Amino acid sequence: MDHEIIFACDNGEVDIEYDIELEKSKVFALETIDEKKQYVDDLYKRLTKRTNFVKKSYLANYPQLDENRFFQDIILLDGRDFEGEVDLFVGGSPCQSFSTVGFQQGLEDVRGTLFYEYARLIKEIKPKVFIFENVRGLLTNDNGRTWKIIRSIFNSLGYTYKFALLNASDYGIPQTRRRLFVVGFKDKVDFKMPPATKESSHVMKDFCINNCKEGGMTYDENGEIVLSKEPGEVDPKYTLSSLLYKYVMKSGTKNWSQNPIINLDIARTVLKTMGNRHRAGVDNYVSFDGTEDLGSVRMLTEREAHRLMGFTDDYKIVVSRAQAYKQAGNSIVVDVLMAILKSIIDTNVFGGK
Repeated sequence: MDHEIIFACDNGEVDIEYDIELEKSKVFALETIDEKKQYVDDLYKRLTKRTNFVKKSYLANYPQLDENRFFQDIILLDGRDFEGEVDLFVGGSPCQSFSTVGFQQGLEDVRGTLFYEYARLIKEIKPKVFIFENVRGLLTNDNGRTWKIIRSIFNSLGYTYKFALLNASDYGIPQTRRRLFVVGFKDKVDFKMPPATKESSHVMKDFCINNCKEGGMTYDENGEIVLSKEPGEVDPKYTLSSLLYKYVMKSGTKNWSQNPIINLDIARTVLKTMGNRHRAGVDNYVSFDGTEDLGSVRMLTEREAHRLMGFTDDYKIVVSRAQAYKQAGNSIVVDVLMAILKSIIDTNVFGGK
């Protein structure tokens, strides 16, 4: 499907402190998109020296997006500049507690949360379709009160929507990753969430470089994963040292216990902190010599983590190991999003574009 990326926005977890209402009033009073973006970029330069690594990765992989249309701060992004230009608006926000929210004034009641900013942008941009993604815990946060408030906000925006928990392992990716997806439409359409019928024909180790060399994961013309059968080599630095092996394979202490299984067929949820080397009951570890002994067990590489999120090998990893793991763990599984998009396109909401 032909498409154009109108804008992207992510602060790359570079947090700065500023007077939100003051800075928002200054930015929104400026006349052009470029003036607003320059003001925000200058604000970040003054208040932090940290690099937005998400921006670095995004621009390296989507050169068709003008750098002047990558925004660093959703709070200071004026959605009115893009009203009527966006068919599909995709995003998410951290799951924050809404325990002090009374929800009597609609959208205004959730000011100060990043969900408010996402909802505000829907209201200002007026996209034909929006997709909201979040952790499954959003449904039960604060005894379900957070989700009740969020649903009320979505209701107030005038969109019809459906929501569901979707698991990556049901859409062709061998990873247990359950995420909440909300799909909203400005107009009434006959939309159904994609059925969870496509079990992966692969296991986690198929995605490993030992079995599929670097550059060997692609998609065919139907969007199906293709893995080469040509083996590759992995840097020994990913093999666990004696100390790390003992730590990650530990079965328990007086206060907790775990079953340290490695070489799973369906990977555990890929975490943004996997570079920290959690225990084998939390992270994914593999071995390829027929044993699980010291010297054979290793962690997943950054490329393998991205593969388990559905990113093919033409995706450029241009950041450090730590940042690459973080970006993989923060991502949406490509194959799940593709399944949702196919269901959206089936409604003809985009007029056969």
